[in-house]
Amino acid sequence: MSGLGDSGADVSWVDWLAEQAASREAAGLTRRLRPRALDDATIDLAGNDYLGLARDPRVTRAAADAALAWGAGAGASRLVTGTLELHATLERELAAHLGQPAALVLSTGYHANLALVTALVDRDCHVVSDAHVHASLIDAVRLSRAGVTVVPHNAVEAVEDALAAGGGERTLVLVESIYSVLGDAAPLVELAEVCERHGALLVVDEAHGVGVHGPGLVASLGLAGLPHVVVTATLSKALGSQGGAVLGAPALIEHLVNRARPFIFDTGLAPAAAAGALAALRVLRAEPELAARVRTRGLDLAAALGVEPSEGAVLSVPMPSPREALAAQASALDAGVRVGCFRPPSVPDGVSRLRITVSAGVPEDAWARAVATLVDVVKEHR
Repeated sequence: MSGLGDSGADVSWVDWLAEQAASREAAGLTRRLRPRALDDATIDLAGNDYLGLARDPRVTRAAADAALAWGAGAGASRLVTGTLELHATLERELAAHLGQPAALVLSTGYHANLALVTALVDRDCHVVSDAHVHASLIDAVRLSRAGVTVVPHNAVEAVEDALAAGGGERTLVLVESIYSVLGDAAPLVELAEVCERHGALLVVDEAHGVGVHGPGLVASLGLAGLPHVVVTATLSKALGSQGGAVLGAPALIEHLVNRARPFIFDTGLAPAAAAGALAALRVLRAEPELAARVRTRGLDLAAALGVEPSEGAVLSVPMPSPREALAAQASALDAGVRVGCFRPPSVPDGVSRLRITVSAGVPEDAWARAVATLVDVVKEHR
C-alpha cells in the first residue's frame, strides 16, 4: 500500500499538499484556527451571536440544566432513542414562532439544508439556484444529482425563464431570505408568486433572517404556511446555540424523517444545545427590542463606515485585496476588536471584505469604542 510519501506516483500527496499550501499563502488565502481563551477581553464582532444570547444567563442555565438532566449527548440517532422531549418542545415552539405547521430539528443548519434538498430531488429533478446561496445548499444539490440552473443573484425574471423552460420535472428554487455577504434581501413575494405559477417549491434559508427580523422574512411577508414555500433555519446565529431546522407541512416533515439521510444517520441534537435554543427563542419572543437594537446599530455603523447598510446583522466592508483585508482585520484585533474577513472563495463576487457582526449583546460603551476603532482601521486600509 502506498503512503503519502510514496515516490512511485508522479506527484506524491506530500508534494501536492505542499504546493496547495504555497499557492494559498502566495494569494493571501491561508486560513488558520485561532483558539479563543476563556478570559478573552476582545470585543467580538466576528461571530454570529447576533442578539447576544449565547452567554445570556437564562440561556446558559437552561443548557447546563439540560446537560445535567439528559446527559452530554442525545445518545443515538433521532429514529432510535435520540428523540427527546426537548426536541419535540423546541420543534413545536419554533414552528409556532415562524408561523409554520411543523418543524424538524437537526444537528446543524448545514445538515438541515443537506437533508431537505437530497430528500426531495434526484437526477430526474431540476433545481434553480440563486448564484449567492450558501455552500450547504450548493453541496446539497451536488449530492442530489439533480440538474441545476444557476441564475443571477436576485433575478426574478431569470428564475421564471428557468422554470418556464423546464420539462415538467419536480423543481426546487433555492434562495436565502438575507444573504450574509452582501446583506441584501431576496424578493421573496415575487419569487413565491413565480414558483406558485410553475408548480415549483421555493426553499428559503432563513439563517440570517430569524431573530434579526423577528420570526424571519417569510413570516413577516405573509408567506409562512404556504404549501409551496419551505423554510430552513439555524439555531447557531440569533438563537446563540447550535443546530438547524426545516419548517413546513407535516407531510414534508414526515418525508424527511423517512428519507433524509443527514437526519436518519446522525446523532440527535445534544440536550444542552436544544435547551439553549429553546430558552433563546423564548427570550427573543419576549424582548423584540434586541432585534431592533441590532438593526439600529447596523444602520449607524454603515453610515459611519460609508457603506451600504445590511438587511441582516452582518455588515461587509469591501477591501482592495485579500492582503489588505487581512491587514485591516489584524489592525482591528490589535486595537481590541475582533472582526471577520470574507475572501475568495467564500465571496460570490470575488471581492474581499471585512465581515463585521452587529451584536445586540455588546455593552454601549464597548460598542462605541468598537465603532471608533473600525472607522480608523477602514480609513487606513481602504
